[in-house]
Amino acid sequence: MTSVEEERPRALLAGASRRWVRMLPWAVAFVLCVALLPTTIVVLTADYGLNDGLASALAVAQAAPLLLAVVRPLHAWYVVFVADVAGALVLLTVDFQERLLWPFPPMELVGYVALCLALGLRERRRTLVLVWLASAGANVGLGFVAPHDTGAKGLLFTILGGIALLLGGALRERYEVQRRLVEQETISEAERSRRTLLEERARIARELHDVVAHHMSVITVQADTAEYRLTTLPPDVRQEFTSIASTARESLGEMRRLLGVLRNEEAQGELVPQPGLGQIGQLVEATARTGGPVDFTPCDVEAPEAVGLSAYRIVQEALANVVRHAPGARTHVSLSVSEPVDDEGGARLTVLVVNDPPPEPPAGPLEVGGTGHGLVGMRERVRLVGGALDVGPLPDGGFRVAAQLPLSEKDFM
Repeated sequence: MTSVEEERPRALLAGASRRWVRMLPWAVAFVLCVALLPTTIVVLTADYGLNDGLASALAVAQAAPLLLAVVRPLHAWYVVFVADVAGALVLLTVDFQERLLWPFPPMELVGYVALCLALGLRERRRTLVLVWLASAGANVGLGFVAPHDTGAKGLLFTILGGIALLLGGALRERYEVQRRLVEQETISEAERSRRTLLEERARIARELHDVVAHHMSVITVQADTAEYRLTTLPPDVRQEFTSIASTARESLGEMRRLLGVLRNEEAQGELVPQPGLGQIGQLVEATARTGGPVDFTPCDVEAPEAVGLSAYRIVQEALANVVRHAPGARTHVSLSVSEPVDDEGGARLTVLVVNDPPPEPPAGPLEVGGTGHGLVGMRERVRLVGGALDVGPLPDGGFRVAAQLPLSEKDFM
């Protein structure tokens, strides 16, 4: 079923987004067919003196395939081309006035030019060249048996057909270039988003290593020193502490090897203690000195290191976005604790960063060093600790970033 659908030809302009554009080829083909069919019969009989039967047959063969040209222009060209050449040969059997156009009357030229335009919109360059050579060859060949001196008028079939083929081919290639650019931009954007997500996850993993490594180091030290601090330990308990210390050291070694894979050359500067809630005030002060007025409402609460690190990075990225996109705007940063609404949920830390509209519309975003990857990084950090994130513009032109992070490790471990 799929192969049959793929082989089914599509109408010209079938990929257009607007319906009237998709219907345009059918409308043009219908109008040409309805207009040229009776016109050809009348002209061939009244002006050229051809009998009604031959004129009607030629008119149908030259005009009706224009409807087929919407879907299969090359097949329609075979029929029309043969009919036009046959019509020119049939006209040699009648005596018509020298002022009349030969070998191709005006109504045939109109239909053929429209057909060549459809060919240009569908077929490849090599096919278009072959079509034009066939047209030129037939035109020149018929010129040797012309009943009158046709002059340059006899070459209109070749000239106008070539112009239509060139125009249609140029439009088709322009459309193909634009389509490929859109596809490439779509692919590039998807790859960029995927790369950004992976980079942010690797960054979070590196930062969490420092947090977890501290706790593992404490476990190792406590287990190693237990037999010296607690002299009354039985031998089997001492052996248990020794096993705990050994396991902790192995875990630290595995974590360091994993970190060596995640940490690239640009990340060497991250080998420092990770910040937390206590450093948000310093971050706000630094931003206020360089980026604009910032109001800060702190909160004295004990939070797990992973939660404190996530809160710090969210505030850091939100303030960086304010400096980039709303320089000079007043910003409000607040930390608060919301109590659980039921027995199942724990207390949550609410991180809120709201900025007012900038005093003056910025000419463009200021390029300053970012700390992460914007909203992608915020969402990843919130998801890491099982929190919730709400971001979006405000009606007055400002922007709001609100995150809720659980304060109990059991809620996100």
